[in-house]
Amino acid sequence: MPRAGLTREAVVRLALEVVDDGGPDGFAQLTLAKVASRAGVATPSLYKHVGSLAALRREVSVVAVRELTTAGAAATVGRSGADAVRALAHAWRGYAVAQPGRYAATQVGPDPDDPSAAEHRQAAAESVQVAAAVLRGFALPDERLVDAVRAARSAIHGFVMLELGGGFRLPQDLDRSFGVLIDMLVAGVTALGEGRPTLPEVEQLSPR
Repeated sequence: MPRAGLTREAVVRLALEVVDDGGPDGFAQLTLAKVASRAGVATPSLYKHVGSLAALRREVSVVAVRELTTAGAAATVGRSGADAVRALAHAWRGYAVAQPGRYAATQVGPDPDDPSAAEHRQAAAESVQVAAAVLRGFALPDERLVDAVRAARSAIHGFVMLELGGGFRLPQDLDRSFGVLIDMLVAGVTALGEGRPTLPEVEQLSPR
């Protein structure tokens, strides 16, 4: 039966249900037809509330990014240094494992030139600010802060995606391996903050 009082917010909630039910591939498999089916309406009826599939995907991304930001901020409040990095990493991984479809939605970067993506850009900026606040505790120079944020995100995301995709088949404990990864990340960020040479700089100093 069609759902009475269908609104944009209701359409987004239904889209989130579709994403959640699809597991790690839920966001990629999101379609207007699937949402319309859940709403009990014809697909064209959704255009009264969302302009396109791209717009709906953006709405889902905004919700997911804000959830991830909230999880990271809550985990790191009152923490600093390596402790804060570990808390942030575990919060991100925990969200990804619990909500793999929504986590995939957090990886879609907002279009910097699209006026309709302003809310998405704001949500993404707030997420970056949480990570940046954690990494500033390592006395990083301003010009290296973005490098550190990208490195941290890449390391954690890579592990998480391999985990979700079944890429780790050896019997050794995954939590222990994740801890090693974070220890290595902390060591690298610490070195960056202390101004120790990066790998390319070390290679330049090495005798040939």
